[in-house]
Parts: sequence; structure tokens; C-alpha cells
Amino acid sequence: MSILGQPIDRIDGRQKVTGTARYAAEFFVPGVVHAVLVESTIGAGQIIGFELAGAQKMPGVLAIITPQNAIRLPMQKGSPQTVHAPLLQDMTVVYNGQHVAVVVADTLDRATAAAAKVRVQYQAGEPVTRMEAVLDQAYVPKHFRNGTRPPDSRRGDPDTAFFTGAVRLEATYVTPIENHNPMEPHATIARWDGPAGQERLTVWHTTQGISATQTSLAALFGIDPSRVRVICPFVGGGFGCKGATWPPAVLAAMAAKMVGRPVKLVITRAQMFTSNGYRPQTVQKLRFAAGSDGRLVSMRHDGFTQMSMPVLGEYSEPVGLPTEMLYDCDNVAVTHRLVATNASLPTYMRAPGEAPGDFALESAMDELAAALGIDPVEFRLRNYAESDPHEGKPFASKALRACYAMGAEAFGWSRRTPAPRSMRDGAYLVGLGMATSTYPTNRSPADARVRVTDRGATLVAVGSQDIGTGTYTVMAQTAASVLGVPVGWVRVQLGDSTLPKAPVSGGSQTVASVGPAVLAAAQSVRTKLFDMARADRWPGAPDAALRLQNGVVIGPDGRLPIAELMARRNLDSVEATEHAAAAPADSQYSKHAFGAQFAEVRVDPELGEVRVVRYVGAFDCGHVLNAKTGRSQLIGGIVYGIGMALMEATHVDEETGRVVNSNISEYLMPVNADVPAIAAIIVPSDDTRSNPLGAKGIGELPMVGVAAAVANAVWHATGVRVRRLPIRVEDLIAV
Repeated sequence: MSILGQPIDRIDGRQKVTGTARYAAEFFVPGVVHAVLVESTIGAGQIIGFELAGAQKMPGVLAIITPQNAIRLPMQKGSPQTVHAPLLQDMTVVYNGQHVAVVVADTLDRATAAAAKVRVQYQAGEPVTRMEAVLDQAYVPKHFRNGTRPPDSRRGDPDTAFFTGAVRLEATYVTPIENHNPMEPHATIARWDGPAGQERLTVWHTTQGISATQTSLAALFGIDPSRVRVICPFVGGGFGCKGATWPPAVLAAMAAKMVGRPVKLVITRAQMFTSNGYRPQTVQKLRFAAGSDGRLVSMRHDGFTQMSMPVLGEYSEPVGLPTEMLYDCDNVAVTHRLVATNASLPTYMRAPGEAPGDFALESAMDELAAALGIDPVEFRLRNYAESDPHEGKPFASKALRACYAMGAEAFGWSRRTPAPRSMRDGAYLVGLGMATSTYPTNRSPADARVRVTDRGATLVAVGSQDIGTGTYTVMAQTAASVLGVPVGWVRVQLGDSTLPKAPVSGGSQTVASVGPAVLAAAQSVRTKLFDMARADRWPGAPDAALRLQNGVVIGPDGRLPIAELMARRNLDSVEATEHAAAAPADSQYSKHAFGAQFAEVRVDPELGEVRVVRYVGAFDCGHVLNAKTGRSQLIGGIVYGIGMALMEATHVDEETGRVVNSNISEYLMPVNADVPAIAAIIVPSDDTRSNPLGAKGIGELPMVGVAAAVANAVWHATGVRVRRLPIRVEDLIAV
């Protein structure tokens, strides 16, 4: 049986549990000094001066970098850096918590103390802090989905068709600002080497995209990417916030260049709320209608996303994309608009677009089902899309019907009584809710190198990164399955930009992108070994007549150790580097993963407290390369979604624009006591039309639909329809 797909332990597990896994801030770099950020205390305005004398006199201070002395960086439009500002390039303040200075000292304590002594003089303006206050100033995104498609779409005539519906729904759904909060904060150690004009930059940097960081830093400092090396063997969680090259990394490199010493910059937990993006607030206005037969006749989804001031860049949360393709409806309109506020630049957060968008979509579907008196699962089946109605293409694979059936059976959906407040557990109200999941199956180009020694020891080298999802392990399994060796014989090198190039670990694409490159490289090595065996013993033997097992080629009438094959050719190893292409833009298929989410909640009718007491998710996620790490990803996504439904929200002071809960004691996230028994069902599916491994991404899919499933369960328990996340005690008290 192939090792691919088996639930083997993580090959990097021992390093992590013993503390020997080294993260960006933990590398020993001789002569390193420390940088600390100084942040603005106003939400809008101009810096008119600095008082630095007190800080400069403090012991150990090497430099205080402000917009008045910072290195000028090329900020031309179109340059490949992900984040254009703020990088101490001018005296304008556009949000509270903006980086306005960097203090460098010989120790962290001294840098921190000196940073506290820096005084900034401002001419304060009036910040825009509430998205709702300027909703009428919304504008069309210029670079929606990185310019790959327009922000709006339409088929049919949804506005006219709306009035033909027997049941009509007009509702607004709101999701809050959310922050990523991985265990590991952003950290960078930057060092410059070499003579003037030939400098080389090395950064030990926590990132979800080594190659992207290399390209961004090279562009900002005007050097060739080959002279930038990015090292990141382990990432302590990212969830999207480490996908871009954010200002702290750039400022660490700037500081190192200015002081002529390696510089370490580790941001604080509070600075995690102002330095590296967040999921922006969304306001989604839905206008749906269905006929008495339970068929959708009109869907309109207008999404508004909070944005920073445009000077910082652009990010649009693509909330309407699930509405375009998930259900069979002839009349659909989707729009996306941005609303500028004095806030830092938003970014991708686990399941960007789909997570908040699906909350609105699947809540609305539940409301329509209730109004029609149709079971929520049945209502979705009546509107099941056999092919993608937006793109007009067949799906590469789709097992959503099986997800509904297997999930409902495992959950016991049939015991649900339709009326709200009709189920109880003693004094508690019980609710059962469900929702649909979907997420695109993405794939980007990647390269990989595989080397096999004469003893069968195997090296896989690829410039990807393991963000905690198990990339080391599944790449070892991929190579081992081709080369016929135990996983323990395989060593995987990741986390270094000198290795073959790979894409960012985002969009649930690492396995689908890097896996085919590793597969192709391993197959090339196997072919070379088979060719040697054919030349030495089995001329003309087809591949089907040969196989590799534990460093031996087994042929029609015997065995040939690969050590002998290599020795005859004076080789000590055989290697191959292969390229796996991106998914073709003109693919004839629509590529998505799917799932069905089922939640049971218990609500205290007097206190309004909600507990998720049981959860089942059934997922069409293709060929899972490791059943153990795959299940972990599915459960983790569901837990993340429970946090979105009931807990997570970033609070901003309306007067100042300051984040007031920039910590993990007041920014609430699920802990063990909040997590119920979770059953994660992997529905049999294989999608080789999307990639040779037949895999679909599972990092983000399981989060999509969770918030809606919980909200729908809360409605079933209480009769209260909550359309603003997170669901609070105040929404339900004394129901």
C-alpha cells in the first residue's frame, strides 16, 4: 500500500515538541542588535517634529530612524513589493498605530526604554473610524483579485425577477474586523554583507512566502533578487498575516543597513494589530427571492469592504464569489465596493472572502428555507448546481451531494424538528443548523529537486515553507511513494530562498502546487534509475515491469541495488529538478472544493450564553495526502470558524481610531473549553483534473460555512436571527 495518504506522524514533530525547531527570531547571528518600533498616537494628520534628545542620550542607543533620516526607498507604482507604506518615507499619518520611528540599541531592553522616550509632535486631523459613517462614499476596486477579473458580475435580470418570487428576503449581514493572532509574532533578523555596490542581504524572517519576500526586499532596496536570501524553516502560524512583506521586515533591513550591524526586530502582541493586516469589516446587502417550489429566482449580493486610505495600497474582500457559483439560479448580480477609513491595510485572513461572504449567503439561504417551510438541506439540494453557473463550465469534481448525505447521517439531522425553540435539553434551548462550504482549488507554478544517494537516502529540496500544516511530512510521503523507500529515509529541505522556487503558502495551494513538482522530480529520478537498470540487465523492459523498493530496483527476474548501478557509473547520487506549471487560465473546468457543516448549540434562555456542543463537517477535498494532518487541518478550520461565529472582533475607539483590545486576553478566541466534539468526515473524491495528485486544499475550506451553521443553529434554538458577528449575549439575553 502506498505511503501517500497514510496517517503517519509529522516528521518534524520531534523538533517541535523538544524545542529544537528554530523559528526566525531564534537564530544566533553574531553581533546582532535590536530594533523597536514607535507608533503614532493619532489616527490622522501630520508629524511636525520629533523630540529625540532624551532617547539619544540613553545607554546603548545606536540610531533613531524617522522619516527625516530614513533611507529613501523606490515607491513607484507597479513595483513588486506587496506593501507600499508606511515605511518612514513621509510625515503623513493615516492611522493610529502607524510606525513613525525605529529605535536601535545594543539590547532589547535598552531599545524598548529608548523608544518609550521618543516624543512625536503632531498636527492632528479628524480620522474616519466607522465604515458605516462613510458607506455612501464606497468606490469600485481597481485591482480586484489582483486584476484577474472585474469586481462585479451579472447574469439574467435579478432586479426584475426578485418581484416574481413567492418569498423575498432583503437583509444586511455584518462581519467585524478580525485579527490573525498566531502564536509566533512577526520577527525579522536582517544582515547586510559585502562591499558597497555588491551588498547582499540575508533575512531570517517569519513568512508564508519566501520567494515573495525575496522579490519584495530586492525591489525596495534596488538590488538583484539573487543578492537577497530569505531563511524561514518553521512558521509558528500565519493564517494570512505572514503572506505579504510587511513594513517591520523592511524597517529591520533598513535599520541593519544604517547601523552596519545585524538587526533583530520582533513586534509585540499589541503591534500585531497594526503592523500586518487583518480581516476587514464587511457590510453585505443581500436581496434574494425564491418560488413556492423552493427554487431560487433571484440573487443579488452587494458587498462593502472596509479599506485603509488608498495611499497604503488596496485590498478587497471578495465576499460575493460563493454567491456567483454555489447555487443554480438564472438571475444573479454580485458587486464589490471599498470604503476607505483611517486604518492600516487589510489583508488575507483564513478563507478570505469566502468566510464572511458565506456567512451572509448561507444565513440568507436558511432564512428562505424557513420562510418556505422547507428543510434547509432539502432547500439546498433543490438549488444544487451540477455545473458552475457563473463560468458556464463543468466542475473538475464535485461530491457535495455526498457531503450533505454523509454529514446529515453522522450528525443525526433527521431528529431536528423544524420550528424554532422546539428542542430542549432541560432548561436549555437546543438548536441544529447547517451550511454549505466551498473554496477554490488553486495551483501556482513551483520547482522541486529530488536527490537519491547510492544507499537510497532521499533529499527533497523546495523553496516552500511549512506554516504548521505538515508540508515537510506530505512532501516526504510524496517522494517516498514514488521511490519505494520508507518516509524515514527522506529528508526534506524547506524554508530557504536558495532552494527551487515555490509560491506563497496561501489560498490552500501548497500541496496542489509544490506536490506535483516533488512528484515530477521523484518520477524523473526513478526513470533515471530504471534506465540504468535497463542498460545493465533488462533492456527494453517497460516501467510496469520494474519497481523500486528500499534502494533496490526489482525487475522481471531479480534485483539490482541502486548502489551497484551508481558505482558502475562512478556516481554517488542521482538527482532531478522539475517544474510544475500553474493551472491554465483557460481551463475547461471550474475547480472548487466543497463541504457541508452541521452545528448543534445549547443556549441559556436567561443569560443568552451560547455553547456549540457538537459539530460535524463533511468535506469533498480530493485526495488527502496524510489522513492525520488532513484531519487536523479540518478540525482546526472548524475551531477557527467557531471563533468567528461567537468570539472574534477587533474593537476600535471611534474618537481616536486606536485598537482597544490589542491583546489575547480581550481579543477573544476559542480555547479548549469552547471546542466541542468535532467529527471531520473526508468524503471519497479525487480531482486529477486540477493537479496530478488529485488533491484539493483544506487549509481554508473547513472554516467556510461554520459561522453560518452556528448562526442558523442559534436561530433554530431561539427564534432570533442574528445577522451581525460575533453573536453576543446581548443579542440573545432573555430570549
